[in-house]
Amino acid sequence: MDNPITTQTEMEAAAFRKLVAHLDNRKDVQNIDLMILAGFCRNCMSKWLMAAADEQGVAMDYDQAREQVYRMPYEQWKQNHQTPATDAQKSAFAAMEAAKAASKQ
Repeated sequence: MDNPITTQTEMEAAAFRKLVAHLDNRKDVQNIDLMILAGFCRNCMSKWLMAAADEQGVAMDYDQAREQVYRMPYEQWKQNHQTPATDAQKSAFAAMEAAKAASKQ
């Protein structure tokens, strides 16, 4: 019988890979949109991946983690897919950050 912890880890890893693949197919979705709607973005996922690697004793820097999440070097992704934030996006992001700060008080 499979180890339940191993099975759980494999399922979580598969879900993470699916999320990365989904975001790769939706390059039109900007990080600021993800932050506004969900409170995380591709950069957050990269930091989580880097932290997980560190917890496992695996050397991984931020650029390596971002390359795994973006599926290409970050600078290449920015050049090819990132668009300037609109005033509406900036306003929505600021409102989200203010609401988050207010909820911590």
